[in-house]
Amino acid sequence: MTAPRPLWLMAAPAVFLVLWSAGFAIAKLGLNHAQPITLLALRYCIVLVVLVPFALVMRPPLPATWRGWVDVAVVGFLIQVAYFGLCYLAFKSGVSASGVAIVVCLQPILVALVAPRWVGEVVSPRAWAGLALGLTGAVVVILSRASVQAENPWGLALAVGGLLGITAGTLYEKRFGISQHPVTSNLIQYAVGAVFTLPLAVLTEDLHVTWDAELVAVMAYLVVGNSLLAMTLLLAMIRAGEVSRVSALFYLVPAMAALFAWPLLGEAVPPLAWVGMALAGAGVAMVSKRAASKPE
Repeated sequence: MTAPRPLWLMAAPAVFLVLWSAGFAIAKLGLNHAQPITLLALRYCIVLVVLVPFALVMRPPLPATWRGWVDVAVVGFLIQVAYFGLCYLAFKSGVSASGVAIVVCLQPILVALVAPRWVGEVVSPRAWAGLALGLTGAVVVILSRASVQAENPWGLALAVGGLLGITAGTLYEKRFGISQHPVTSNLIQYAVGAVFTLPLAVLTEDLHVTWDAELVAVMAYLVVGNSLLAMTLLLAMIRAGEVSRVSALFYLVPAMAALFAWPLLGEAVPPLAWVGMALAGAGVAMVSKRAASKPE
């Protein structure tokens, strides 16, 4: 008999999508005030300033073994440094938002290809159909917003590196990740992010930051909404469910991000994008739906 899922786990996909998707438009606002790696380093350092007092007061359990420390740090590097860092650098090199989004939207397909061998998950024909439908919907959303232009090859290579980073982080967490206290895992992962991005910012950027009320609001959201809440939910969902099902949620990110960019950045949503959103939603529903007869 299937045990009922906790209420927080049922709500987690919707909350994660809102928090993660809004971060794209909000981060774009932040790039008006600082260069990409500087913005990331600042974000990670502020997260640590927030987390350290909680860790000192709560004294959450630490990983029991050195391997546990390494596993948490590896996931932190793959997502916080490789994924975010390379995607931000791709934007800096001149690749359009559409170009990066098309590349990153390949993540669910890549995860589904690797998952059977890496984490022992079998992707059903129904799930493959849902993945294909989700990809179609995501591409429709992207192409409805801007025509595809010739892109910088080096920038596209950086975007592919970001795609590999988020994919590897997802699969590594599923196979090797052990449930850690949220404060512990976030503290380790963002410390890894800061250790790599801060020196990179010093070496490659001028570290200039234009502080005003907008940047304060941007950083508050990126730190609390994106870095703490969204990442905690993502890692929890990966541990609790099939990795291909969780990855399929990323098909909805371009559509949701477009909705947030509309009021925040004044980027109107074209009529065709609504069709793409519907297709992506249908695809994710097909991947996410549990078969009634599937044993737990």
